[in-house]
Amino acid sequence: MFTRPKIMGILNVTPDSFSDGGQYESAELAEKQALRLIDDGADILDIGGESTRPGAEEVSIEDEIRRTIPVIMAIRAATKDFDAEPLISIDTRKSEVAEAAILSGADIWNDVSALGFDPKSPAMAADLGCPVILMHAQGIPEKMQDNPSYGDTVTDILTWLEQRIEMVCAAGVERSVITLDPGVGFGKRHEDNLAIFKHLERFKVFDLPILIGASRKSFIGRVDGSTAGDRIGGSIAAALWSAQMGAEILRVHDVAETVQAVRVWEAMANGTS
Repeated sequence: MFTRPKIMGILNVTPDSFSDGGQYESAELAEKQALRLIDDGADILDIGGESTRPGAEEVSIEDEIRRTIPVIMAIRAATKDFDAEPLISIDTRKSEVAEAAILSGADIWNDVSALGFDPKSPAMAADLGCPVILMHAQGIPEKMQDNPSYGDTVTDILTWLEQRIEMVCAAGVERSVITLDPGVGFGKRHEDNLAIFKHLERFKVFDLPILIGASRKSFIGRVDGSTAGDRIGGSIAAALWSAQMGAEILRVHDVAETVQAVRVWEAMANGTS
């Protein structure tokens, strides 16, 4: 039985994200895009105020809060009368940003450093009590693609994630609120990204939900030479593969297209619509 994953729509309120940087910098534009993503079928909106693309520079706490909090508050105000309000995640490495976001109406903390960039993050996550997404990355965004190296890619990532789970739980985070992200494209060579997909079922060893964020990433271009704006087909292929392998959340730019593809896949797999 195929189980439909949740779709997390990407909403970057940054000037320099690799695919959609600068498109939704104002709260008004971001709110309109959020409502469009919800209408397209997004279950979760992932709000990011700092680009973590390869080579991206760190953004100050103040700038990240200034970019994200008005957007979160605007989305909450615009959806307060919805039958089911959307879940909102804050994509940040910084505890102060996460705290401000959760207190302003966000539900989930999505951290590409697995609560490791900011020493205060594990304790903050425990205090907030919110769901957290722990992602694997080798190195920081500024340098993560300089020379990534692994022995056995999947084994190395699994070992690292196990250590992070133990560390954040020791700080008081409940294991039941954790989702794991293998970190496609974050300190990974092309062969490392493909190994993650090929052996994705191995990440179920922790009995925790798995998130995959492969949308428009460069590994697709390594396969067919496409640019970031022309990778919908490859992104959907990665999403369907990940869903079939058991991923519970798919983080995507192209929500409507991914929702349609997953629904059709589900209907074919289960023999019913």
